[in-house]
Amino acid sequence: MNILRLYWRVLALLGSERPLAWGLVVANVALATAQFAEPVLLGRIIDALTGAQTRGETPQWSQLATLLGAWAGFGLFTIACGTLIALYADRLAHRRRHVVLTGYFEHVLQLPLSYHGNTHSGRLMKMMLQGTEALWGLWVGFFRDNLSSLVSLLVLLPISLFINWRLALLLIILCIVFAVLTTLIVRKTERLQSSVERHYSDLAERASDTLGNIALVQSFSRLEAEVAELRLVVERLLSAQMPVLSWWALANVLTRTATTLTVLAIIIVGTLLTFKGQATVGEMVTFMNFSGLIIARLERSVSFVNSVVSEAPRLREFFQVWDTVPSIRDRRGAIDPGRLQGRVEFKHVSFSYDGKRVAVEDLNFSAMPGETIALVGATGAGKSTAIALLHRAFDPQSGEIDIDGTDIRKFRLAALRRNIGVVFQEALLFNRSIAENLMVGKADATEAEMRDAVERAQALEFIERKFQGFADNVGERGRSLSGGERQRLSIARALLKNPPILILDEATSALDADTEAKVMRALDEVMKGRTTFVIAHRLSTVRKASRILVFDMGRIIEQGTFDELVKAGGRFARLAQQQFISGAPTEFPVTVD
Repeated sequence: MNILRLYWRVLALLGSERPLAWGLVVANVALATAQFAEPVLLGRIIDALTGAQTRGETPQWSQLATLLGAWAGFGLFTIACGTLIALYADRLAHRRRHVVLTGYFEHVLQLPLSYHGNTHSGRLMKMMLQGTEALWGLWVGFFRDNLSSLVSLLVLLPISLFINWRLALLLIILCIVFAVLTTLIVRKTERLQSSVERHYSDLAERASDTLGNIALVQSFSRLEAEVAELRLVVERLLSAQMPVLSWWALANVLTRTATTLTVLAIIIVGTLLTFKGQATVGEMVTFMNFSGLIIARLERSVSFVNSVVSEAPRLREFFQVWDTVPSIRDRRGAIDPGRLQGRVEFKHVSFSYDGKRVAVEDLNFSAMPGETIALVGATGAGKSTAIALLHRAFDPQSGEIDIDGTDIRKFRLAALRRNIGVVFQEALLFNRSIAENLMVGKADATEAEMRDAVERAQALEFIERKFQGFADNVGERGRSLSGGERQRLSIARALLKNPPILILDEATSALDADTEAKVMRALDEVMKGRTTFVIAHRLSTVRKASRILVFDMGRIIEQGTFDELVKAGGRFARLAQQQFISGAPTEFPVTVD
């Protein structure tokens, strides 16, 4: 995306503010036109005074009063117009900045888990904050300063040619020199600035990664090492930044040199033309003022181009995320089925992550409301993939998944996921109050409902013991709670949501025996009357399952109740013998596939 197209996209994001934007455009045109009246009027006044003096006459005060009155009028107009432009340009930019920031945040949240798994959260946060900051700066700069500068050049050059084409040529040459220098500097620095921005992204990612793992840093005495590595990133950033700064410093020197030579040329040429009678003193003064105005606007334009080039890599990253189309989204005509009963059916479902290696293949099974279906198997066998397909983290390449007889792709995503509750292996909590974490399950939950949910989830005891109430904060990622306490709080959240379909993704794998017993009692409560899918490696958690599905290489190789599978003497029976008789470690590693 080149600079011009990128800048056009920045302006296109004005959205609902376009009427105000067009008003600001008109105001800038009026302001730019009015500003050039002052040098012309000054030149006329000087010509009137010098002409009268040359003729030995008294200046005509009526003529001077008219010129001075017009000058005052134009001056007041430019002051009022400039004030309104500055005021409303700032308001427009601030409003749109926050609208775009919110829209970007919403868009990022809709991107699939696979995208977030490959993109660091620190990088996404940096793109959001710096991208919207860059948009704000460019909007303000465009409407408050640079549009009027551009219009001024378009207005001034024709006017100057009309007044005195010989002196006007000097201004045109100045504009050409500025344009050439700016183009050369942009070409030299654009690629270099992209490298600088990559280093900024690395800096944000590393700092966020370190702060997010502060316990690891401190426990392994990594403080000095992490700081040293961050310093290396900063040094690489500065090494990349210095050449860019040098080029723009050179541009500043060259433009100042060009402006000084132009002013000197106007004085010399204007003097010669005056002696020859091809220019007046007033015209010479007018062009001196014209040159000052043009130089100020050209320098402002160069500064603006510098800012655009500097912000371009950030904006490209921002738009790259903005343009990412979620692979999973609502289809046209998607419906909201309301509360589902929970009858789930997999019909010849196959899926591959890369189109080469099959993750799951030809899955056929069903679950009736109230049943508990357990999925067991080795790491990479396809258990988690099958469940991910159920709540549409991905869509199958072939086959379909039905709930209550309807393909889930016909449901609105939000409606589908509203009917599915998930208790993750790692209890995910916000750095917010207990109440806010619970209300993720039900936004309008009352305190009585929350109290009932945490009591059923075996969590009320530790909440009353460790906190003053539901308004207390649990800390970042729930760090003020133990693993078992976090898990019970997430179970309470699922109870509040009260979904017809529940997914338990290794909900007790990381807990000690005593805590697991408490959590299992909570899970028994939350599983009542729901279609429940349990991903498990500890077979003690699936003994009560209505049916157990044994996965291997993406296929279901065995299914039945616990007792039926043990009697069958197959893969599951061997695992059960290891876990319950010999006490040997499981052949199924405790990780998420």
